[in-house]
Amino acid sequence: MKKDTIAAISTGMTNSGIGIVRLSGNEALEIADKVYRGKEKITEVPSHTIHYGHIADGEETVDEVLMMVMHGPRTFTGEDTVEINCHGGTYVVSRVLETVLKYGARAAEPGEFTKRAFLNGKMDLSQAEAVIDLINSENEYALQSSVSQLKGSVKSAINELRSKILYHTAFIETALDDPEHISVDGYGEILKGVSEEIIEKLQKLIDSADDGRIMKEGIQTVIVGKPNAGKSSLLNLLAGHERAIVTDIAGTTRDVLEEQIRLQGLNLNVIDTAGIRQTEDLVEKMGVDKAKEYAQKADLIIYVVDASKKLDENDEKIMELIYDKKAIILLNKSDLETVVDENLIREKISNLKKEAEQTEKSEGQRYQVSENIPVIQISAKEEQGIQTFQDTLKEMFLRGNISFNEEIYITNARQKNALVNALESMKKVIESIENGMPEDFYSIDLMDAYEELGNITGESMGEDLVNEIFSKFCMGK
Repeated sequence: MKKDTIAAISTGMTNSGIGIVRLSGNEALEIADKVYRGKEKITEVPSHTIHYGHIADGEETVDEVLMMVMHGPRTFTGEDTVEINCHGGTYVVSRVLETVLKYGARAAEPGEFTKRAFLNGKMDLSQAEAVIDLINSENEYALQSSVSQLKGSVKSAINELRSKILYHTAFIETALDDPEHISVDGYGEILKGVSEEIIEKLQKLIDSADDGRIMKEGIQTVIVGKPNAGKSSLLNLLAGHERAIVTDIAGTTRDVLEEQIRLQGLNLNVIDTAGIRQTEDLVEKMGVDKAKEYAQKADLIIYVVDASKKLDENDEKIMELIYDKKAIILLNKSDLETVVDENLIREKISNLKKEAEQTEKSEGQRYQVSENIPVIQISAKEEQGIQTFQDTLKEMFLRGNISFNEEIYITNARQKNALVNALESMKKVIESIENGMPEDFYSIDLMDAYEELGNITGESMGEDLVNEIFSKFCMGK
């Protein structure tokens, strides 16, 4: 680990009331003394105090500042740290940074402050990754999940599992080294019970990753329907502004429109697609093909039906596209006289399920059919039924009330992958026990699981992977 003193701008590079330039390292206090003009010397003031003065480059005064002085190890990085609170103009902040670099500091690499905190034992890797997730959070659930991880929720859960695995590995190894005094007779059944308990906890963490991804990245949502069903009107209503052109002319939307919308504390990454229908228009046909492509990859499909018009073959095609996926069907234009109701939609969906079951029997395949696709009456024009739609959305994607006091949500793909690998290793332990394999086989797979879990906290990781993770952090953090 480099021990030199680093510096960076820790606030955003836009004009603001206050900007912060942070220094951390063995010579942070000495470098601060070289550029600070005030009543006291920075190297002589008590820790965790703030001092008024000016930053100067030789005889030139750069800015009026407040200097926050913190001695290691009681700092974020564990090192001596100085935070210069200056005026927030982009040029002013840049000049302050240039000055401390001129007098001995080095420009920090992306994420280097948090990397030093990790290397100095101030936090584990799961907490370090929670820092950048906290900065990038875009909704309340993502924020609370990141805060929970920053407090050590993932770290505690992983350390508990590793501790159990290490205990039983050590027992097996000790027994194999000293068979005269330590017996492993019947130990396989004991270890099997422990392994099943660990597998259950690992599976629960892995299952939480679906909710975690939704919290962090949002719900990939596609709006589909026939032309002029009200898809663009719905998008505009949810977005709160005129995002899409709305006319009475069918086929107005020919390309996809993307918008990020926040509903019920969740983010919807919404794609409004071209109306799906049979068409000879080449441009419109390309839009329809795109709509189908996006629908295949979506977390959620919102199917908007013009309930004032009879269903036709185009609706049949759309229902074939969505019946086995997570979807919500909105019967739009409920303010008009309607000819399509929930019973009719459910009858159509039921027929599609029966056809799928028949295909399954004849082809020997198994189809995952959505049991209950919600059907909701709305009027995008009159803004009716939207609250019901929002409540249904939350119920579909978040199981029950989200609590960050006890529940842990894995929001990191790297962490989920390590959990999956650890789970597979623990399953091999049980397989070895059931097959009557020698005890040393148990310890091999136990240690594999132990190492995989260590990748989550950073205790088993190589330097290159650590560097890659922190390179994705923002500058100044």
